[in-house]
Amino acid sequence: MSRKAILPVLKNPLKAPSKIEFNIPGEISRATGGYEEAMQEGYDLIRRPIKSVSIDQIEKQHFKKRMTVWERIKVLTEQEPNILFQNWGKNLDGASLVTGIININGRDVAVYGHDFTVRAGSMDATNGKKLARLFEMAGENGIPLIGMNDSAGAYVPAGVGGLDGYAEAFTALRKISGVVPSIMCMFGFNAGGGSYLPRQGSFVIQPKDTFFGLTGPGVVKSVLGEDITPEELGGPMVHGQSGVADLTVEDEVAALRTALQLLNYLPDNNGVLAPFQETSDPLDRKTWEINTLLKKAFNSPTGFNTPFDVSIIIQQICDHGDYFEMQRDRARNVITAFGRLGGNVIGFVANNSAVDSGQIDCDAAYKVARFNRFCNIYNIPMIFMEDTTGFLPGREQEARGIVQAGRAMLDSIVDIRTPRILLILRNAYGGAYASYNNYPTGANLVLALPTTRLAVMGPAGKEFVYKDELRKLRNAVVERIKLGIRERLEAGAAEDAARNDAEMEAAEWLKSQESALNLRYEKELMNPREALSLGSISSLVMPTDLRKVLGENMNFFLRHYKAGPLQAVHREFY
Repeated sequence: MSRKAILPVLKNPLKAPSKIEFNIPGEISRATGGYEEAMQEGYDLIRRPIKSVSIDQIEKQHFKKRMTVWERIKVLTEQEPNILFQNWGKNLDGASLVTGIININGRDVAVYGHDFTVRAGSMDATNGKKLARLFEMAGENGIPLIGMNDSAGAYVPAGVGGLDGYAEAFTALRKISGVVPSIMCMFGFNAGGGSYLPRQGSFVIQPKDTFFGLTGPGVVKSVLGEDITPEELGGPMVHGQSGVADLTVEDEVAALRTALQLLNYLPDNNGVLAPFQETSDPLDRKTWEINTLLKKAFNSPTGFNTPFDVSIIIQQICDHGDYFEMQRDRARNVITAFGRLGGNVIGFVANNSAVDSGQIDCDAAYKVARFNRFCNIYNIPMIFMEDTTGFLPGREQEARGIVQAGRAMLDSIVDIRTPRILLILRNAYGGAYASYNNYPTGANLVLALPTTRLAVMGPAGKEFVYKDELRKLRNAVVERIKLGIRERLEAGAAEDAARNDAEMEAAEWLKSQESALNLRYEKELMNPREALSLGSISSLVMPTDLRKVLGENMNFFLRHYKAGPLQAVHREFY
C-alpha cells in the first residue's frame, strides 16, 4: 500500500474556510455579476506579489538563514507598508522588487527590497523604472531611503533591458545623493550592478555570510585562474577593512536593527536638522571619568606619551554615554561617530592614540573626509578631538598617496559650513594641527585641555631649537671617551675593557643630557601657552567640565544656525 506524500503548505489546515465578500456590511445579498468578478480579480492581483510564491522558494530562503523581503519589512516597522508600483512586471507579480513607503517612529521612509523568491531578485528594465520612480519620490518629498539588496544581478533573458534598468536606477540614485540620506543593507549574494547600486547610498551595512563585489568567485576563477571563496573576495571582513562597507554585523536582523539605529541620528533631508531627542542627562554633569582616565595615563611611567582610548571621552560627553560609531573595522587610529549632546545630534571626529599613536594614515584621512562630507551636507554640527603626532610618514604611505588623502581630509574640513568645535586633548603637531579644524580652517571655537602639547614638531623639534647645545654635547662625547679610557688605564684596567667602559659611560651621559633637553623642550614649547597668547586657542577647559562647556557652546551655535541645503547640490561622494 503506497503512502501519499505530505506536501508543505502555507495555509493552516485547521482554520475554517473563509470567503472574501465584496459587499457593504449589513447590505442585503443580491445576485452577483461582473462587478464581483472584477473585484475578485483585483483582489487576487493585489495579493499576487505575496501569495504567488511557492512555499518551496520561501523554504529555500529560510534554509539559507535569509528572510523574505516581506519578513524584512516587518522587522523595520510594525505598521502596514504602503506598497508602490505593486504589480509591475510581465507576470504582474512585482517583477522581483518591492518598493514602498513605511512609517518608522512617525517618519516617512522610502524602502525597496529585492524579492529573491521571484526570479532570484534579478534586475530588468521594469525594476530599473520602479527604483528610479522611488528614488525620485524620496528626493522630491525629502524622505530618507532604506534599501534591502538581495539580487543575482541583471536578468539575462531580459538582454539589454536589465542593463538599462540598472543605468536608470544608477542615475536616479546619484541625483538624490546629497539630497536625502540612504542606508543600504546587503543580503545574500550580489554582484555587478547589484554592488554598484547600493554603494551609491550613504551607508552600507553588511552581515556575515553575504557577498557583494564586481564579480563572483566563479568569474575570478575562469579569468584569472585564482581559487577564492566568496568571503575572501567580497565578504564583510574584506569590505569592512576597505571602507566599502560602513558597518558589519552578525546577521540580517542585526543589519535591519542597525539601520533603524543609524536612521535615528540622520535628518530626513539636506534642508533640516537631525531629530532632536529630549534627554534626562544634565548638560552640566561632571565628567569625572575623563579626569580619572587622563590622570592614570599621564601619571604612568611613560607620562605624556601614554596612549589611551579616546572613545571613552566621547562616551562620557554624549547623553547617557550613547554614541554610534561608523566604519568600526577600519582605521581605528581615528574614531568617527554620531552621538547626542543635550539632545542634539553631533558628529564626532577624534584621533585615537590607542592605535598607532593616533597618527593619520591614508585610510584614516579618507575615513574622516567621508564622514565630514556627510555631516556638512546634512546639517550635522561637529566636534573634533585632536591628539595626534601628525601624518604617518614612510615609503608605503607615500606610495599609497598620503598627500592626496591628506588633501581630501583638509578639503573636507575647509568646506564644512555647520557649527564645529575643536577640542585639543594632548598632541597637536605640525601639518596635522594645521589641517585639523583650527580657526584658520574655519572652526567656530577652539578649546584645549591643560594637557595640550601644541608645537610645530614633537620631541624631535629639540634638534632644531637646541642645535648648538646638542652639537657641543655630541662633540664633548669624544673627549669624555678619551678621558675615561685614560682614567681606567691608570687604574690598571685592560685597554679593551677600558675603551668599552668609557664608551658606555659617555653614551649614558649623552642620553641623560638629551633627555633633559627633551623635558626642557616640552616645558618651554610643547604646551598651550603660546597658542593661548596668540588666540589660536580660545580658552582652556578642565576635563571634568567638558560636557558642560561643549554642550553650552554647541547650543549657542545651533540657536543661530539656519539649516538648509548648500547653494549647489553637493553629492556625498566625489
